[in-house]
Amino acid sequence: MEEPTDSPTGWVASHIRNYVETDGQKGHLYQGMPTLLLTTRGRRTGTLRRTALIYGEAEGRHLLVASNGGSDQDPAWYLNLTADPEVNVQVGAEKFPAHARTASPDEKQKLWPVMTAVFPTYDTYQTKSTRDLPLIILEPHP
Repeated sequence: MEEPTDSPTGWVASHIRNYVETDGQKGHLYQGMPTLLLTTRGRRTGTLRRTALIYGEAEGRHLLVASNGGSDQDPAWYLNLTADPEVNVQVGAEKFPAHARTASPDEKQKLWPVMTAVFPTYDTYQTKSTRDLPLIILEPHP
């Protein structure tokens, strides 16, 4: 089985390592916020890429925000999943394949408060960015 390449960002790589080594028992929270591990396929390299992200839940689905800290550029993981929406997810010890999609404007309006309840800074990021921050819905495969 192909092993993913973890985020090169120091604190993210450390968080992922802790998450994986404890099967999600440690590392599932980051500064009190729930995190999951998302594995995408690199759009240019074809390599599996894994990162840790804050998530929310609604209607049995996991939600993400491609905030990139409010940057005007989308994060690489988001660009990867728009090129190949079939992803792998780990939430705690649970691992599953999912289909990732960007929420429609109506869905985003409804689901955005779910994410800002988890991480209120998303509102600040949205106001400082020139792009509309995508909200991603992860739909588990049956």
